This record gives sequence, structure tokens and C-alpha cells, in this order.
Amino acid sequence: MSEKTRKQDRRTRYTRQTIKETFLELLKQKNFTKITVTEICKISEINRGTFYLHYYDIHDVLEDILNDIAQDLKTTVEHLFCPNQKSCSYPFCQKIQMETKYRSLFLDDTIAPILLEKIAANTKEGYVTWLMSHSLLTFEQAESVFYFQMNGCLSINRLMLRNHCNDWKQIQTTIDKFIKAGLESFLIHDQREENASDNFCSKISPTVTASSTLR
Repeated sequence: MSEKTRKQDRRTRYTRQTIKETFLELLKQKNFTKITVTEICKISEINRGTFYLHYYDIHDVLEDILNDIAQDLKTTVEHLFCPNQKSCSYPFCQKIQMETKYRSLFLDDTIAPILLEKIAANTKEGYVTWLMSHSLLTFEQAESVFYFQMNGCLSINRLMLRNHCNDWKQIQTTIDKFIKAGLESFLIHDQREENASDNFCSKISPTVTASSTLR
């Protein structure tokens, strides 16, 4: 790669990053639907031609940011729904609380559902498969549990952020107990054995912990 190409690549990355950071700053002040290309260009000190050289529109900027989040969450996706662990070393809900850069995305009514689906796309298959293999739930039932937990995690985080709650740990523990009790009603040996043959012996992995699943 030539020096000229490297400089162009650095300039491109810098410009795109500037646009995304400006977008996130504006999102702290107003709803996604109110943000305009003109505002971004003015604050970023670029012309509209430069903006459209990198992005088609505002939605394209959002998509790029959501992809960044997906990349950033690669280290925590395995903890998003880690039903075979007693606890998660870096829970998803804590990730939302700590990543101040992206908080406005979770609070925006238009973006939050899109972000939720983005995250779900990377985690649903593994979680639903595990839950079905350790219970008698159908695909539709397991999928419903998945989305219940995903939406619950998003909703409680939005509430905590808006209320500037500092007691997240205690609230998390309360919700953990609630979800754990619900999941354990499906993940019991007796239920599986009653529907299996006399010689069938099922082995269920360690109990699903609610603190792991509400992510």
C-alpha cells in the first residue's frame, strides 16, 4: 500500500469517525428523527459533498454505528445469554450502563428497537437452541422467552438511565431471582423424565442463572 493510499485511508476513517461522533452528540440533545445532514456537516465542519462521499443519509450513519456496537460487543456476546454459567464476568446490562458513548442509542424510541434486533440477530440462535435442548419448550416458546428477556433488559436499562439510578446492583439481583425462578420451572429433571422412556436418562447442564440471562 502506497503512502498516498494510507493517508487517504486515515483521512477516510477520521472523517467517518467525526461524523459518527457528531451524530451521537446530537442524539443526546434530540430524537433521531430530528437530526439532519445539515446539522452534522455544520458541527463536523465538512460540506455536504464530503458527507455524501461517505454516507448515503442519516440512516446509513446509524447503521455504521450499530455495526460498531456489534463489533464492540463481540467480547460480551457470549455473556449476553450464558445460561450454562453461574455468572457473567462482563454482563450485557452492565455494558449498557458503562458505555456512556452509546447510551443515547438505547434511550431513543426509534433506535432502541433496531438496536435490539441487531443484538438479537447475533445471539438468538444459540440461546434458543440451548433452551430447547434443556427443556420441553418448542421453538416458538423458547424464542418468546428469548425476546421477553431481551426486551426486559432493554426496558429496565432505559428506566435506570432515565432515572439516573445508582442502585443497579440491587435491582439486578431482584430481577435475577425473578427470572431464575421462571426458568427453573422448565429446567427440571422430573419433567423430562416423566415424558421419556424408563431407560432414558437426561443430563441437564448447570442451572441457568438469571443474572446471566437478563443481558
